[in-house]
Amino acid sequence: MGAWKVAPALAAGCTAILKPSELASVTCLELADVCREVGLPPGVLNILTGFGTEAGAPLASHPHVDKVAFTGSSATGSKIMASAAQMIKPVSMELGGKSPIIVFEDVDLDKALFGCFWTNGQICSATSRLLVHAKHEKKPLIATIQTIKQCGQILKVLEFIATAKREGATILSGGDRPKHLTTGFFVEPTIITDVTTSMQIWREEVFGPVLCVKTFGTEDEAIDISNDL
Repeated sequence: MGAWKVAPALAAGCTAILKPSELASVTCLELADVCREVGLPPGVLNILTGFGTEAGAPLASHPHVDKVAFTGSSATGSKIMASAAQMIKPVSMELGGKSPIIVFEDVDLDKALFGCFWTNGQICSATSRLLVHAKHEKKPLIATIQTIKQCGQILKVLEFIATAKREGATILSGGDRPKHLTTGFFVEPTIITDVTTSMQIWREEVFGPVLCVKTFGTEDEAIDISNDL
């Protein structure tokens, strides 16, 4: 993900400062080492580690930073935009997403399900809503266990699932920590049905292995449901 931000800047002849998440800084430091080894001059790519309030906020508001590109939550993105606006500097935001996959009646359901859970919850463009033609409604949905990188996030994911249950959704599969894993931050792949478009789980980004499933009858209905956010 860091390379997505850095590559265009370097290709345009600019220098870049990459501020990774404090929870996953090592990969960006390794990226800098690779760039140094292949001959990138010192100071062209710089890695700034630390917490958002201590490193990210001063970086976004610094008068010598001409442009800010950010990937993360909508709440943090809003703060960065406000900070950058004081200097009237351009920003590019890649924030939360609720991408749907629409499975029509002539689709191979097994292949579609594999695609639904591939990197599910790991990037903001990953699928978190599945619209299935009513023909497939009774067919089984199968998935595999996925890890979450930190404790705080696992609690958020479990709270999303609990809220969905309180609002009347059905946990078809998963919904908890795996009983056979005593260490680590794991959540079972979770499939939720009987959801309405007004539920939190349908409308907000979860960033975990949680898939909401809703059926449709016609193409127009599938499009309307997909756009109802």
